Amino acid sequence: MVLLHELMQADTAGDPQSDQKWSRKDTPSISQEMTARGVPLCPNTAAKLLKHQKYSLRVNRKSMGETQHPDRNRQFELIAYFRKRFEDAGSPILSLDTKKKELIGNFRNAGRAWRKDPELVNQHDFRSQASALVSPYGLYEPVRNHGTIVIGTSADTPEFAVDCLDRWISEVGWATYPRMKEILLLCDSGGSNGYRRRFWKYALYQTIARVYGLTLTVCHYPPGASKWNPVEHRLFSFISLEWAGHPLRTLKRMMSYIESTTTQTGLQVAAFLNERKYVKGKRVPDRLFQAIPLSNHSQLPAWNYTIRPN
Repeated sequence: MVLLHELMQADTAGDPQSDQKWSRKDTPSISQEMTARGVPLCPNTAAKLLKHQKYSLRVNRKSMGETQHPDRNRQFELIAYFRKRFEDAGSPILSLDTKKKELIGNFRNAGRAWRKDPELVNQHDFRSQASALVSPYGLYEPVRNHGTIVIGTSADTPEFAVDCLDRWISEVGWATYPRMKEILLLCDSGGSNGYRRRFWKYALYQTIARVYGLTLTVCHYPPGASKWNPVEHRLFSFISLEWAGHPLRTLKRMMSYIESTTTQTGLQVAAFLNERKYVKGKRVPDRLFQAIPLSNHSQLPAWNYTIRPN
């Protein structure tokens, strides 16, 4: 089971709101890879093991209906290459994304929980009745199986995303990787850390690379492939299950649910609060953007690039 888990890591996607997963691999290829590693396994047995680990063939077929970029598979191969390279070097790998926004207050939270009597919540989810509308930003380490959630109470902007990475470096990164010189960042193609966001790249240089002397390699998942990002199905999904059926009445309670999230494989999660105010729509002048020591990779350069210190 451990070997199967290792084989599936780079080719697994999942629902961030549940523990349902699916894979790009088919059972014959899994059988061949397992047999090549000294564990004979027929395709039918592979299918049974996948079902035991809550993989779903039905969801896999449904997901294939998404619009697919012609370079989709090649990008998956490049991401797998960089993940192995950084893991072999002992350098940190971070999967990044923002979880869906959450209303803080006496609102219904999807799911069911064991209790004697049902909790009474507001009939409608009006924003005006919420104490806050928060953006939980996730930073997940696939190798260590450790997650960090930074709860933002303002706008989900590229500046906020980079500040979350800054928080991870200061609170977790240096303590865990005291000699780190480079970080691999796995991001979606859109959102606050999308590949088209110039301020995302500018802030990465100004706030992280330039200040800490770190080299940042960034790989973006292709459009329509956000659920393949490990943070979605290896962090967000379990947080959603942890607080399912429990109203998020206060920020303190929300952080408590996040930090109590765990799995049979040993997931650990830390939570931090960011109450800084962020302004949407910040732009970077051409002269400043062109001064960034950013090099696009030779293969699929729009989705893969490296930002170095001066």
